[in-house]
Amino acid sequence: MFLTINGELIDDQKAVISAYDHGYLYGVGVFETFRTYEGHPFLFCDHYKRLRESLEMLQIQFPYTYDELLCQVKQTIQANDMKDAYVRLNVSAGEGEIGLKTDAYVEPTVIIFVKAIGSPSRKAKRGVILSHKRNSPEGEYRLKSHHYLNNILAKREVGSDPTVEGIFLTQNGMLAEGIVSNLFWFKNGTLFTPELSTGILNGVTRQFVVHVAKKMGIAVQEGSFKEKALLEADEAFVTNSVQEIVPLFQIEQKPLPGLHGPATNELILQYEQHRTSLMSREEY
Repeated sequence: MFLTINGELIDDQKAVISAYDHGYLYGVGVFETFRTYEGHPFLFCDHYKRLRESLEMLQIQFPYTYDELLCQVKQTIQANDMKDAYVRLNVSAGEGEIGLKTDAYVEPTVIIFVKAIGSPSRKAKRGVILSHKRNSPEGEYRLKSHHYLNNILAKREVGSDPTVEGIFLTQNGMLAEGIVSNLFWFKNGTLFTPELSTGILNGVTRQFVVHVAKKMGIAVQEGSFKEKALLEADEAFVTNSVQEIVPLFQIEQKPLPGLHGPATNELILQYEQHRTSLMSREEY
């Protein structure tokens, strides 16, 4: 298996980073995960944009342009003889002295990991409300950062069953998001999702779904909602860039239509059509 570190393809068994990397010492770093279809990363423009915004907040100077990074992603996939792949693009702060740093990081460590994922298929999950609460973002808004303990503890709570997604509530008891996903539900034809002020990650697929739903004429309401709103839903689903749009067939003891939900299926169909045409966000 090959990965790319700072622009260089390398055997993953020979890959190393500095023990002084502040991504390792202090968790200063962010990452993006996405899928490729026939070798092309879907919504890569959105992932690149969010990555650059996150790095700016962390004062990490990024050394690659959009085209340079896209080329590295494709080269890594090709080196591993893959087309449909899971990609993790990881940027940590890079090497520094022990101690908290106040000025910018100018030589980050950029790693591109890939693994085979196979062709996409429609799946459904069961949602459970977590007793472990969602932590508050450490900055102005939540980054897809290396600070993942809250997610790890939540995953341990629900266990390893891949058909189960835990759903976080905020410290105030409001609906937030899944362990590795954003949350949506339909009620009386309106699409609901928690707003960013609840401390959730503004997922790329979340943004896509909101945009496409509005374009389809679906009323979309972002807000702060109690658990009861979800338990009264007609349909519900979760989203992320790797699993795409995943319907829920149950939340706690409440049954839901899952793969048979008509409104959710309309959004899935739109996603699949855009995925097939490999359109960037600027084009949809």
